[in-house]
Amino acid sequence: MSEQEIPAESDLPRLSRDPSGSLQPSAYRVLSVRTSDATRAQLEVLAQLNNRSLTEETRIALERWVETSKSDPKVLQRAEQVRADIEREAATKRDAITAVLGTATGPAKPATASKGPRAGG
Repeated sequence: MSEQEIPAESDLPRLSRDPSGSLQPSAYRVLSVRTSDATRAQLEVLAQLNNRSLTEETRIALERWVETSKSDPKVLQRAEQVRADIEREAATKRDAITAVLGTATGPAKPATASKGPRAGG
């Protein structure tokens, strides 16, 4: 590659931020998408115009859609509802586990089993 050539985005390493904020190489998983012939044809043209593969063009589009959706007020409202549901379910399960194992301050003590005849008896 000459000094004046700019690598296609697909040739660059993909990085993402882990929970601590550090950049790490991204791992990809396969996702099959069914789409109309017209949408596929448009994606193929865009991929060609951008010097990218159809897969890369689709991945970029999906990543942008995810980022856009994360700031959609309706999505955020529904996410809060789902979070509240999850927290209620977790609390119910936590209470059930506590009831099975004992009090919240510690596990229930197991019943002591007899280890044979006692001395003198």
